[in-house]
Amino acid sequence: MDVKTKAMGVKSVEENHIVTFPEGLFGFEEYKKYATMESEWAPLIWLQSLDDERLAFLLIDPFLICDDYEADIDDESLKKIDVRSPEDLIVMAVVTVPSDGSAVTANLQGPIVINKKNNLCVQVILSDGRWTTKHAILDALKKRGGK
Repeated sequence: MDVKTKAMGVKSVEENHIVTFPEGLFGFEEYKKYATMESEWAPLIWLQSLDDERLAFLLIDPFLICDDYEADIDDESLKKIDVRSPEDLIVMAVVTVPSDGSAVTANLQGPIVINKKNNLCVQVILSDGRWTTKHAILDALKKRGGK
């Protein structure tokens, strides 16, 4: 499938990289279908809206930037995406890259949860006070040898 993007033009994406958010993302509830794509900044990946080429998010595996990260996902959220086993889950954090050059951060408090069996997704809010919406990631990636 060809996907139009603002940042990369038209990209070809396999069907198994198309994900659906039945309820959308917080603040973007009307956008349900996205494609996941590699980015030029590994280990970051793109989450590109299929409905609006101008809407895309960078994602990162939160376990790469926070050794003790735990995502205690509530049962209601897991039911929304038909999760039957913890092994079916992929947890990702939305990355913010400010235009003013300030710190690149990840939202560890509001991760995206993907059911890799059916490609259904939900964004959740974690109640654990250890996680913030602005966790600095560059130093953590440098320590792990990331780019």
